[in-house]
Amino acid sequence: MVVSDELTSLKGVGPEVARKFAVLGVRTVGQLADYLPRRYEDYSVVTPTAKLRPGQVTVRAKLKDVSGRYVRRGMHITEAAASDASGSIRLVWFNQPYRLTSLKHDQEYYLSGKFELSNRRFGLMNPSVELVSDFPLNVARIVPIYRETKGLNSRQIRKCIGQVLPLIRALPETLPAWITEEEKLMPRARAMEAMHFPASATELEQAKRRLGFEEIYELVLASLLNKYELMREQAPPVAFDEKLAKDFVKHLPFQLTDAQRKVVWQIYQDMQKAQPMNRLVEGDVGSGKTVVAAMAAAMVMKDGHQVAFMAPTELLARQHAETLTKVLAPIGYDKKVGLLVGGMSTAQKTSAHKAISDNKMQLMVGTHALIQEKVDMQRLELVIIDEQHRFGVDQRKKLQAKAGHMPHVLNLTATPIPRSLALTLYGELDISVLDAKPANRKPIITEICAPVSRKQRYENIDKELAAGRQMFVVCPLIAESDNLPAMSAEKMYEQLTNKDFKHRRVGLLHGKMKADEKNAVMQKFVSRDLDILVATTVIEVGVDVPNATVMLIEGAERFGLAQMHQRRGRVGRREHQGYCYLMMSDSKSPGRRLRALETSNDGFRLAEFDLAERGPGAVYGTLQHGELDLRVAKLTDVKLIASARKAAQATIDRNEDLLQYPVMYEHVRAIRAVTNLN
Repeated sequence: MVVSDELTSLKGVGPEVARKFAVLGVRTVGQLADYLPRRYEDYSVVTPTAKLRPGQVTVRAKLKDVSGRYVRRGMHITEAAASDASGSIRLVWFNQPYRLTSLKHDQEYYLSGKFELSNRRFGLMNPSVELVSDFPLNVARIVPIYRETKGLNSRQIRKCIGQVLPLIRALPETLPAWITEEEKLMPRARAMEAMHFPASATELEQAKRRLGFEEIYELVLASLLNKYELMREQAPPVAFDEKLAKDFVKHLPFQLTDAQRKVVWQIYQDMQKAQPMNRLVEGDVGSGKTVVAAMAAAMVMKDGHQVAFMAPTELLARQHAETLTKVLAPIGYDKKVGLLVGGMSTAQKTSAHKAISDNKMQLMVGTHALIQEKVDMQRLELVIIDEQHRFGVDQRKKLQAKAGHMPHVLNLTATPIPRSLALTLYGELDISVLDAKPANRKPIITEICAPVSRKQRYENIDKELAAGRQMFVVCPLIAESDNLPAMSAEKMYEQLTNKDFKHRRVGLLHGKMKADEKNAVMQKFVSRDLDILVATTVIEVGVDVPNATVMLIEGAERFGLAQMHQRRGRVGRREHQGYCYLMMSDSKSPGRRLRALETSNDGFRLAEFDLAERGPGAVYGTLQHGELDLRVAKLTDVKLIASARKAAQATIDRNEDLLQYPVMYEHVRAIRAVTNLN
């Protein structure tokens, strides 16, 4: 048996079963061996029948008096008695008539299931049954439970994996021997077998530690290799001009925060080097990332060089262009700022292309339109990417390639990144944190709302609207769904327009609308021609509506904390108090996540909480990419991360030849291809 063999080479796997496995992404025996359980049920403790207590149990007993009968509505009941030296118990199976012929009288079996009261008698209900052996698959052990599909359950999957155990036991080692020795890690083959069929809870934990270490080690090693490769590149140094920096700051209508000053200085120091900057600036909504980016851009523009500022949406690109033009005007750079987005006319695009190629447009603000071949950036030295995780790696590489060399790169994100993510996925980036908000910014007042409070809440909101303010309403769905009982944007728009706020101007915005329609609706809201904007998650990205003070999130329990915190940051962005109402879908307890959002305005604290509660995908969507999925490791395991980072750095310091470990090498190569900018 080899890893590339088709599943149909296994006993009991025909074309139909193979098709069901394919639904789970399993097509070869190698993929089956690598198909890890999602959880476990512990049936490893064998209890004498006389000492059974209600709950999940396992007994070792001989079967007696197996019988079966049909009862009302065609239900079949199979019954038997199971006896050991201490006594006997009743066994019952519902609608499993095959048990009548498969169970052998006076044979000794392991039986695992729920011991409970039924028809005023205790018994073992629907137990799993397996003949006593040295290696049971489904009973008398810690039993693996797999992700299943229709017509293919965990019992069938276990049976197939049992057939590939010889292959699992022969799996090659993937880590250098010095790492497994120093970290006291079990061999990979043994760890994989223990994940499927652990001999004990201790062995299972050791297997998880071994495989989790490997996952984190590969992530960190990929990041470090990317970082060191980038350090070997050359980038034109950008000289620091103290007078220009002071002039810029002097003309701002507000004072920079200490955090902004610190981050700008870090960027200036980076750009003075001959190696390309690769920095990520993370900061809560409203922490002043755009001004920091403008100061970086100004330092590049002073020498006649170009800056590309790429945003994920046209609306955001237009807003950035407007903001950057305003803040750069006092130092005379406003005429050097230009826009290039898909929604512009052909004549406008042609004019923009010429201005870029003639270097009259030095700060080019746009969307993916900046990457197109027609755009000729002769003197590109700095690339600024807003909400960098929203762009594909290929898009970012194309933008960098415009320079003909590796430009300095500045990434901006409003998604607070927990330290454990920063140490693993973002190991190749230098990270700056804007952890202070402008002095005049008031914390958003956040309240959890039960559906019964809707009428009263609407009355409070209407007072805000009557004072000239505006409201966002965010819904989890575009249209009604039978599968998800939550308020949709279309239904909410209808209700507010025809009933609750029929005296107000209401707009609708969702992802299925055409780009020009979305831009038109959003522009009406920004221009205060709408009082209420009902939307789906399309308003997540940093649009600035200074007059909006109310954020109503429908079905709040369906959103991640980071998502809701970002949306909350869309209101109260000027002198007026902002409010965020978390409307529940039902009157159940709101739970720990919503309580955390209600009591904290600290995005970093909430991101850490979300990571612990829901895993990395809740914090950062990049993790949804297959190569970055963590199947075993937990990013909350600080000790494991520290050990894996130390080993990854030592691997580079020792100049280890990764080709000696082909499986690990391929994993690291794949991760390098999908992470960040290299």
